Amino acid sequence: MRHRFRGLALHLWTVDTTPFEEALAAAKAGGFDAVELRRVDFKRAGEGGLSNTAVLGRVRANGLSVSAVGCEYGWAFAAKEDRERLFASLVEACERAVTLDCATVMSGIGPGTASMEDAVANVRHAGEIVARHGLRLALEYQFQHPIVSRLDILRELIAKAGQKSVGLLLDAYHLQRGGRPGRGFEEVPGSEIFYVQYSDVPDAAPNTAPPVDRLPPGRGIVRWSELFQLLAAKDYRGWVSYEAPNPIHWAQPAVDVASEGARATRRALEAAFA
Repeated sequence: MRHRFRGLALHLWTVDTTPFEEALAAAKAGGFDAVELRRVDFKRAGEGGLSNTAVLGRVRANGLSVSAVGCEYGWAFAAKEDRERLFASLVEACERAVTLDCATVMSGIGPGTASMEDAVANVRHAGEIVARHGLRLALEYQFQHPIVSRLDILRELIAKAGQKSVGLLLDAYHLQRGGRPGRGFEEVPGSEIFYVQYSDVPDAAPNTAPPVDRLPPGRGIVRWSELFQLLAAKDYRGWVSYEAPNPIHWAQPAVDVASEGARATRRALEAAFA
């Protein structure tokens, strides 16, 4: 069995302290096929004097694909007075994704105090927004979230929303920390998996919330062969995005961090499909 993943993407949180254009260059030089862009990447570039149009132009000029574009988190459980602003951020992310020929907008579940009933309605509305743009929304749970801390809760939320444009973002870090290591997502149909992020997990308690102790594959306790083989068996053909925020990485040259991550990932893939 071989995998048909589309390629490797570098999530720019991995090189968070690196200026935007240098981070793009590091992803390319380090051996990645794509980049995953956050809302904060556009915000920081704007604070540095670049317009949204200029930022999009820099990304296109870099030559790498864009695996996903992020929006502001929190819309799922947003209070009524915050929803308009947060859904406007989602629209903005969709517009950026369309310009960058990117099929996926991603979002963490984010903070908020709305009810689960309201969250279902919000996910449904988000699905309508991305569908109007011809895109898909990959929604991520976090093992530390006060409500959506488990994969089964996120699946139920998405199912109740009933939007085909909304699916799962599976993150190897959250799967491992949340008690779903290796093949721990066996029951999930491949059609529900829209996007994958990954990093290794140290054999220690998480250091912060959100945790910034993430490692290259092979440096922690994730069972990579089991995880990659199950994704392949489910015919996952999307991007796998290396999201490894860590102060150790932030203190190093971004190209070194990217190169180490890409090499470690390819070693793990080779071992899984040898």
